[in-house]
Amino acid sequence: MAELRPLGEDLNDASRALALALRELFEGLQVSVRRYAARRRIDPGTVSRYLNGTRLPPWQMINDLFADVAEHRGTAVTTEAIELVRGLYGQAVDAASSPKHAVQILEQQLADADRVSRRSSVRGDVLGDALLDRTQRIADLETRLNQLEADRIAERKRADELASAHPDISGLIAERDELQLEVERLRTDLSKAQAQRAAAEDRCDLLERQLDAVEQVAPAAALRAMPQGMPKILVVDDQPDNLLAMTAVLSTLDQELITVSSGREALKALLDHDDFAVIIMDVQMPEMDGYETCAHIKRRPRTRDVPIIFLTAMGVDSEHSARGYAAGAVDYISKPFDPWALRAKVAVFTSIYLERHTQ
Repeated sequence: MAELRPLGEDLNDASRALALALRELFEGLQVSVRRYAARRRIDPGTVSRYLNGTRLPPWQMINDLFADVAEHRGTAVTTEAIELVRGLYGQAVDAASSPKHAVQILEQQLADADRVSRRSSVRGDVLGDALLDRTQRIADLETRLNQLEADRIAERKRADELASAHPDISGLIAERDELQLEVERLRTDLSKAQAQRAAAEDRCDLLERQLDAVEQVAPAAALRAMPQGMPKILVVDDQPDNLLAMTAVLSTLDQELITVSSGREALKALLDHDDFAVIIMDVQMPEMDGYETCAHIKRRPRTRDVPIIFLTAMGVDSEHSARGYAAGAVDYISKPFDPWALRAKVAVFTSIYLERHTQ
């Protein structure tokens, strides 16, 4: 059996501890790296890097390793061993990222929200000016039409005689009616622009609080110091490895996590519990995707105010983020997610929940 490659140089403590635990598990299989890689259809070099600590494996790979060890031994791996490795994995994930990277992510989101706010403000100003112009033109037309009506009354003539005497009246009426329709469209567009700006300003406030949370030394400790019972977190993702990874990352917040694998299960969980601080929801799920699930949640009076963070692997361009906000989400984070950024977002929504329930 080929020996494992030496541990990577300059590993941090968390990566070293995880690598040692995985190597111990792997050595129990008594197979070579190349043979195991062929069994699992993984590149041998990738397996070696997982086991020497220079690359963080996906949780699914660790889960597969547990299954293979159990099969080889003929007995299941103990819950204690799984929890130990899961804790080491969460620490390694943390160590692989940094608050600085989370700050970069949140600052980019803040810049995006600020840009939407400024664009909406400019568009609102343009629409407001156009609305004022059309309103004044309608007033001028009404004045002219009222004058013609006064002439009609004074001369006591029938409408068809008036049209003959003032051939432009039908044109004035048509112009007024067209302007009134345009005014309604402008009012609708202005209302949308104002709502978009207000939502963007709310997102800016949230992101600034999230940046503050990242910069705090121990945001989880600050939450635990609050006197109220901690609210729950609902995580919705159809991929088990994603649920396990998020569980490992969010476990430091000392809040109860409820994980489900579908939109329908999420709706059921929301019926069974009423103290969720936030919902983290994958966008791409079979049967009922994140957008549809979010819409169902927002239609229910009991759950419409629970904030939803969309977790997406499709990128966070303006099209996807706009669709998410339209569905009712208040925030988003992209895969692969940054642990510090995700914890900061959850911590802020938890703080908001606790603030509201002390009033």
